[in-house]
Amino acid sequence: MAASRRRRTAAVAATLAAVALTAGLTTGCAAVDKALDCVQTADAIADSVTELQQAVDSASSDPTQLDESLDSIDKNLGEIGDKTDNADVGKAVDDLNKAVDNVRTSIKNGDETPDISPVTDAAGELTKVCTP
Repeated sequence: MAASRRRRTAAVAATLAAVALTAGLTTGCAAVDKALDCVQTADAIADSVTELQQAVDSASSDPTQLDESLDSIDKNLGEIGDKTDNADVGKAVDDLNKAVDNVRTSIKNGDETPDISPVTDAAGELTKVCTP
């Protein structure tokens, strides 16, 4: 009877250990996947910011490039915002959204060469918080 109880206890302990290990691995993988998504999206945003800089430089010849670049940043921000629950990433996304909105407002008000340094700064901060 004591041997049977020990085997049952050992089996339960082994099962609990397996469940705990599996949960830990699953959680770890999910965190890694989220971090990779964040890095990839931040990289895409950095590319969009580069395009925005080029669009500002050539705004007189093709003003639609500014809107296209800002739309691309907005799309990527939406993706990263949906994939993370990290407070630092959320704040960086909010800051970048505000900076993009300010550039849009400047363009709407007739500024053909808006100051995009706040966008660049916010994108840099997003890249920093996304880096594992």
